Amino acid sequence: MRVVRTDLRVRYSETDQMGIVYHANYLVWFEIGRTEWCRAAGYPYADMERAGFFIPVTRIEGTFRRSSSYDDPIAIFTRMERLSSRGCTFAYDILSPDGAVLADGSTQHIFTDAQGRACRGSDEILGALERFRSAESPG
Repeated sequence: MRVVRTDLRVRYSETDQMGIVYHANYLVWFEIGRTEWCRAAGYPYADMERAGFFIPVTRIEGTFRRSSSYDDPIAIFTRMERLSSRGCTFAYDILSPDGAVLADGSTQHIFTDAQGRACRGSDEILGALERFRSAESPG
């Protein structure tokens, strides 16, 4: 299963009064990972929208394991665990440079049309995502 790595640094605005990452930012980082995974698959999310397809989140799960602070480097590892004609599931691991898991989780999505009605993903989108998903990660 293809894994895409996205590197970031914790920004000051992502920390709380205690100086650690505020929990809601992990969901933003999940979205960043998902967006970069689709881009790496050759079908950026913006192209899906232009084609009239959307993948809204229908479920989120997350576990916070360790804290992170301002300016800490982090790596988001994203993979698409499931793909069907009607939706998909992404999984995420957010790690520190020493490999410690800061958080992990998943998001479930359905395909919708521009009016928000559930629909089947296009053959073009499904094909591109599946080809990338089923390829082995380099390294």
